[in-house]
Amino acid sequence: MKRLNLFLISLVLVLLLVSVSCRHLESEPIAVVTPVLPIDDSIQKVVPARFDSTLVAPFFEQYPKLRYLQPAIKALYQNRHYEHLWYDSKGLNEFAYVLYDKINNLEEEGVPNAMPYKDKIAALFQSTETLGKPKVNMELFLTSMYFYYEDRVFKGLPSEKSVELGWYLPRKKQTYAIRLDSLLQKPTLFGTKEKDVLDQYYRLKMALREYRNMEQKGGWDAIALPPKFKSLRFGDTLGMVLSLRKRLVVSGDLAEDNQSNLYDTALLEGLLRYKKRHGFSSDTLLLPKHIKDMNISVSERITTIMVNMERCRWVSPELIHSKTFVMVNIPSYSLTFFRDGQLEMVSKVVVGKLLNKTVVFSGEMRFIVFSPYWNVPTSILRKEILPAIAKNRNYLSQHQMEWHNKGVRQRPGPQNSLGLVKFLFPNSNNIYLHDTPSKNLFKEDRRAFSHGCIRVERARDLAIALLRDDPEWSIERIDAAMNQGVERTYRLQNRIPVYIGYFTAWVDKEGAVHFYDDVYQRDKRLAELLLAN
Repeated sequence: MKRLNLFLISLVLVLLLVSVSCRHLESEPIAVVTPVLPIDDSIQKVVPARFDSTLVAPFFEQYPKLRYLQPAIKALYQNRHYEHLWYDSKGLNEFAYVLYDKINNLEEEGVPNAMPYKDKIAALFQSTETLGKPKVNMELFLTSMYFYYEDRVFKGLPSEKSVELGWYLPRKKQTYAIRLDSLLQKPTLFGTKEKDVLDQYYRLKMALREYRNMEQKGGWDAIALPPKFKSLRFGDTLGMVLSLRKRLVVSGDLAEDNQSNLYDTALLEGLLRYKKRHGFSSDTLLLPKHIKDMNISVSERITTIMVNMERCRWVSPELIHSKTFVMVNIPSYSLTFFRDGQLEMVSKVVVGKLLNKTVVFSGEMRFIVFSPYWNVPTSILRKEILPAIAKNRNYLSQHQMEWHNKGVRQRPGPQNSLGLVKFLFPNSNNIYLHDTPSKNLFKEDRRAFSHGCIRVERARDLAIALLRDDPEWSIERIDAAMNQGVERTYRLQNRIPVYIGYFTAWVDKEGAVHFYDDVYQRDKRLAELLLAN
């Protein structure tokens, strides 16, 4: 009974307190205060406020041109529990403004198309309300800008598009989200030379600026060829020389225009400089093909630079980080060998003709074969050798060939189509480097004559360079093995990366821009894809 009385007394006291509180609220409202621990300002910047995750989908519905970025952006915010990335206690952070500047200057990166909804973004950046306090639209636009920039400038066209253009070098893998963390901490790193971007990209970027400056100044005028013009020799006088001088001054190949119509020493120096940059033989003769090349407009050259910047985006970091490797550039018909990051040798090459294109891919050189047999490919046997045998019974013996395992092979020796040495990097395309007895082809400016393999003018020098640090192989022993007439295969102590690329514009270490023959006619299609993307 006592317990019941105590309970009733307690209940009455509670009701009285509630009654008093209600009357107090009616007369004078009281602010409800929740105890909050003090938060350091630096922590406030690191841990910004979160936004509603359900607002992401409506944003991309409103801006459908950015919808392809939605999965990556959604994953990014899920990992960060939908925290604002672009705001701190003072409003938009530093990186937001750096990114906005980069987006407004995409043309400097060789990207022909502007960021979608550029005007809408500009309006947001002009609003003090948007800049000062976190806004979801601004947040998602900025993240979209970041992913768009990374996608266009560092990744480039999708892999299926580069494969369509015959590019089988491994594409680099992107880590946009990981990079964003470091850029938010240090925005000055954005757009600078990064470890996973080919240095050639930045050289081409400078060349792009240079050629656009030329274009703004009017570029160069086409040179009119005189009727029945065949050649111009050193010491000749011709009215066309006046136009030739002006053309070479604009492109920087000639220092000054002395307004003479004489093909003199100064003009020769400028012409040789031009020929070197455009893949022509370094002789004194000026031919119609040289004038035709000079008449390619500056706007076309700009497009060529842009498509090759795109190709740089596709290059794997493996190429950048490799210090010892062989690189073949198909359009320049050249091979370069680098050892420990230093250029060791350069050689002219012959590549596949249009119907038998040399494939753009990479491999690892494992073997050198001295005095090789040439096992005639089935396609060549069917299309060339068998019809020749039908016309001439002695064709095989006359060409040092013999039947072998239901096929035909050519015996080692000076007449062998592979020359005296070949270099193997096993691949599904059955492409390799090799010597050749047809040395006269290296005198040609345009050297697309093979069935797909790569003929090396300085094959002996390449063998010596590759085996330089191998105590088993002196120069004398290499020469003996190449001329022994008995096939011998040697496994390299270390595999050598081989990269076969396709660049029609290239900037050397001195800053000179080289343009090469688009031998497989791929630039136009790539330019179309860039404009459509």
